[in-house]
Amino acid sequence: MASLSGISSRTPLALFFFFCCCCCFAATASAQLSSSFYNASCPNALPIIQSAVKAAVAKERRMGASLLRLHFHDCFVQGCDGSVLLDDTSSFTGEKTAGPNNNSLRGFDVVDAIKSKLESACNQVVSCADILAVAARDSVVALGGPSWTVQLGRRDSTTASFSSANSDIPRPDFNLTDLISAFSNKGLATTDMVALSGSSNLLIVGAHTVGQARCTTFRARIYNDTDIDSSLAASLRSSCPSSGDDDSLAPLDASTPTAFDTCYYRNLLSNKGLLHSDQQLHGGGSTDSQVSSYAANSAKFFGDFASAMVKMGSISPLTGSSGEIRTNCRKTN
Repeated sequence: MASLSGISSRTPLALFFFFCCCCCFAATASAQLSSSFYNASCPNALPIIQSAVKAAVAKERRMGASLLRLHFHDCFVQGCDGSVLLDDTSSFTGEKTAGPNNNSLRGFDVVDAIKSKLESACNQVVSCADILAVAARDSVVALGGPSWTVQLGRRDSTTASFSSANSDIPRPDFNLTDLISAFSNKGLATTDMVALSGSSNLLIVGAHTVGQARCTTFRARIYNDTDIDSSLAASLRSSCPSSGDDDSLAPLDASTPTAFDTCYYRNLLSNKGLLHSDQQLHGGGSTDSQVSSYAANSAKFFGDFASAMVKMGSISPLTGSSGEIRTNCRKTN
């Protein structure tokens, strides 16, 4: 996922598988997910998560984008299994320091607080992977976006993959072909990609509509690309020099940076995409019409986004007896 909320408090104000057998396995695993999974075992699970997310977003709007991004970066690396939350151990290097995540992912403390409340309510029942899925939905709603029914029953991984985090998460410098391929590799269609991912550190389009990116992710675009609005590029250069100040931030959607809406797409129509990969969605290619459709029809975008979120949330989950239910999301049991 760019840096959806790749984020420090220094925000500048100036700007704001293989083959069929693998597919069968994935389908079987996702079929075991259910929206009612915790109805009997932990009936207050969803209200607990929702309350915590609403409080966190009310305190800091940017946190909604951060929690959304955690779910994306989790699902794109060995499936939606909570691996992104694991700290390094003596036996493996976690995903937190991989290129797309280092000094960028945040919201771990919010997840910790939610997990603590859930453990008090129903010990070792709700997985960290499911917390991320529900928190992503509740974050979007808190920011004014659509809701959807979250399928539940994921279990937590006992390992993480630093290398896969570096290779599988789309990058801000990807072109349209790269983006389509990266999402296709996860079983997501091009239409899902446009609804989900405007950028490459996987902030997703919808996430792009509320997130921010570090100077290092858009520097090449504002100094080298020609398909960028000249006034936008000039404004960005004032806070993102050609070298240094890598952590200076700019909003992925400068028009309404803390709202989940369609301004992100309207900006693309005017060559105002912050990241190279953003503007690739509308640059004379196969996805231009979908971007134009979303720019004009928020209901269409909201519906497609919700559907794509459900689809992404079903990428290779651990179910049944696979994995575990962590009591601490940062470490295995």
